[in-house]
Amino acid sequence: MSRLLGLAVILLSSSLMNIAYATVVLISPEQNLQQQLDDAKTGDHLILSAGIYSGNFIINKSIELSTEQGAIIDGQGQGHALEIKAVNVKIHNLKIQNWGHNLTNLDAGIFVNKTAENTQIRNNHFKGDGSGLWIDSAQNIQIINNKIEGNDTMRSSDRGNGIHLSHVSGALVKGNEVWHTRDGIYIETSNGNELNGNYMHDLRYGIHYMYSYTNLITKNHTENTRTGYALMQSKFLTVTDNRSENDVNYGMLLNFITKSTIENNTIIGVQNMRNAQMVHSKQGYKPEGKALFIYNSLFNKIHNNMVADSDIGIHLTAGSEDNTFTGNAFIGNNKQVKYVSNRTQDWSLDKQGNYWSDYLGWDMNDDGIGDVAYEPNDGIDRLLWKYPTAKLLFNSPAIEVLRWVQRQFPVLKSPGIMDRHPLMKNPLEQTH
Repeated sequence: MSRLLGLAVILLSSSLMNIAYATVVLISPEQNLQQQLDDAKTGDHLILSAGIYSGNFIINKSIELSTEQGAIIDGQGQGHALEIKAVNVKIHNLKIQNWGHNLTNLDAGIFVNKTAENTQIRNNHFKGDGSGLWIDSAQNIQIINNKIEGNDTMRSSDRGNGIHLSHVSGALVKGNEVWHTRDGIYIETSNGNELNGNYMHDLRYGIHYMYSYTNLITKNHTENTRTGYALMQSKFLTVTDNRSENDVNYGMLLNFITKSTIENNTIIGVQNMRNAQMVHSKQGYKPEGKALFIYNSLFNKIHNNMVADSDIGIHLTAGSEDNTFTGNAFIGNNKQVKYVSNRTQDWSLDKQGNYWSDYLGWDMNDDGIGDVAYEPNDGIDRLLWKYPTAKLLFNSPAIEVLRWVQRQFPVLKSPGIMDRHPLMKNPLEQTH
């Protein structure tokens, strides 16, 4: 017992000595920064004075690294500007630029190795061609209030991502701004992370999810991207209080998403003509213009979202069934719903449906629920989606006769979306 006590005393004394010797070290550009990093002791705070520090640096100690105003780490166009291999490293107030752009080698402004748990990266400014931050299998990382700028003179597909999380759990990504990279935040095979309050604009995808479970995506804002939120091949996501504004292809894309909650989000202005012309001329493709696109996604709660001023409010396809829709507001979309399937879906829950700005029904008992169901599509819509050239006959007497026949003989109606309890007032007017 006494030997164990003695060993504990020795370990405690060693820890106290390390803390006692931890110090603040001011470094100038004339010094060898890598040597200073190697010589640092656990807990030291290294501060870079103004100037340029050129090279590719590795942190192997649990230290804090920051800069005075005017200090820059320059990666000289190759590799990682900074690689972190130790636990409990803190990086803040750095300006990092000009790292490598080899996507195969995962070049990044800061590369966080799998051994670097509990790294904190705050209030830094990145500008370069490759990924701003690449987190490789490290756990419990904090990435907070950073600005990450890519190179908009490069093709989008040749740029790195702003923040890339691979096989990561317990990460908090909060308050960052990302623009002109490929994707703003890319997450693959990473569970139990939180993305909170990030602003992503002028990108391919704002947030891009692949094969990730039990993540929280909340209070983020995407603008002028091709797709604001590309959520793919994932389960148990909680997507709440986010905003997609003037994104072009899709505001929010759900592709093979299962058992997730999509609530209180605002998707507005997907592919207005100004954005469509701009993106088409710059990128060489025709945008989709779908605020919410749901592809082969099942058992999701899609509640209390605002979907407005877009070419298509919501498009469901490829077996997207057994989802619940209630409390959503579809306002001013050129086409509220596009749905192709062989099964009718009722979009109401517990006798509460959704608000539709083009609903022409009435409410005789003044209970806030429409007395007749809302049906956004009919067989003619399905015909036109299947045979687009038939649009030439859109206003012809033949089309009008077909619509009249459907109304008079409901048995001839094709399966589609039906909201049996449409809301007479927008329930989200005060909240979005």
